[in-house]
Amino acid sequence: MLPQEQIRLVSWMTKNTYAMVLAGGRGSRLHQLTDWRAKPAVPFGGKFRIIDFVLSNCVNSGIRRIGVATQYKSHSLMQHIQHGWSFLNGNFGEFVDLLPAQQWVQESWYQGTADAVFQNLDILRESKPDYVLILAGDHVYKMDYGKMLAFHVEKRADMSVACIEVPINDAKGFGVMAVDEDSRVVDFSEKPDHPTPIPGKPDLALASMGIYIFNMEFLSELLVRDAGDPNSSHDFGKDIIPYLLSSGYRLCAQSFSNSCVKMESGAPYWRDVGTIDSYWEANMELTKVTPDLNMYDQEWPIWTYQEQLPPAKFVFDDEERRGQAIDSLVSGGCIISGATVRRSLLFSNVRVHSYSNVEDSVILPNVEIGRNVTLKRAVVDKNCVIPDDLVVGVDSAEDASRFFVTDKGITLITPEMLGQDVHGIR
Repeated sequence: MLPQEQIRLVSWMTKNTYAMVLAGGRGSRLHQLTDWRAKPAVPFGGKFRIIDFVLSNCVNSGIRRIGVATQYKSHSLMQHIQHGWSFLNGNFGEFVDLLPAQQWVQESWYQGTADAVFQNLDILRESKPDYVLILAGDHVYKMDYGKMLAFHVEKRADMSVACIEVPINDAKGFGVMAVDEDSRVVDFSEKPDHPTPIPGKPDLALASMGIYIFNMEFLSELLVRDAGDPNSSHDFGKDIIPYLLSSGYRLCAQSFSNSCVKMESGAPYWRDVGTIDSYWEANMELTKVTPDLNMYDQEWPIWTYQEQLPPAKFVFDDEERRGQAIDSLVSGGCIISGATVRRSLLFSNVRVHSYSNVEDSVILPNVEIGRNVTLKRAVVDKNCVIPDDLVVGVDSAEDASRFFVTDKGITLITPEMLGQDVHGIR
């Protein structure tokens, strides 16, 4: 097939695909950071939300019929999507639909990943797609889904799954698979205690990314069967994939390296920012001179809600009172007033007052940091008011008595930990 014919075929496939983004989870390993928001709504990278990455992948891939299934504390997530993703034009069949659990099919919330899709089958059928792309809304990566669609069609697969190599010690949190020379999945275990390594690579396992492609008609039949199974937990990893394998269906796996958008290093970039440590580390990577994740990419931009804010401002130039930021990302609306910020990310509307020192920290929107404050290796949640003279990141025992401190020494600070009632609940 000629290159132009391939491009036209992929364009046709993406236009006839419905992307279902599963964004209902809390993300309990993020602890108090998700007490008031779903994990996909957690801010990331100085100005984005985690869900912006999967939605941007859809739009950049040419998939513009998107449903977002929400559930846990979804208000901020839905508000963000309504404000930031309304540019898709419904006159051309483009949309991002918000799909809370409406209990149309049964009087229950979403019971699993497969059930979340099943409860929205009528909406899928109404759109009449040829293909359905199932996505998790809580990972940070860049991927061309059109390439995976082409793989799915070429392999004549009943189901296709994206996979990535992960360290064997981390594989316990994933679905682990084995594939043959034709990319067909021959074995699968969901979150195994003893993951099977890749042949010839004893330190690595092949893990599912939670990205699936089905033909619409086949998916519909599959989910109806699963919904009627009283022994099923209605989950793709726990139930659907094992059923397909045991029944002889054609399940194929595509390596993420074949469909990812290449990063500066040339290596695939994918992060599950599901813990405070991994969240902090992924944000800190962005402060490097040349980070693995290129957010300045004009060819594959990350879209988000753009609040109208003034430029960041740095004031005072005295020897002991200089407003400055080094190796840092500083968003609009921030004022660094006679303070020093090093290797940190400041989201929008952050104020750092005189004589304070912020190092290796992630400061979420609308935070005010008082005078003579020291913050090191911290994550500060939205709307915190950090009192004058507070010291964090020097004495871990003292920090743990007031805040949440991870095993790696990252301190999470929320308004509630500071005794500040920003949610109006007494």
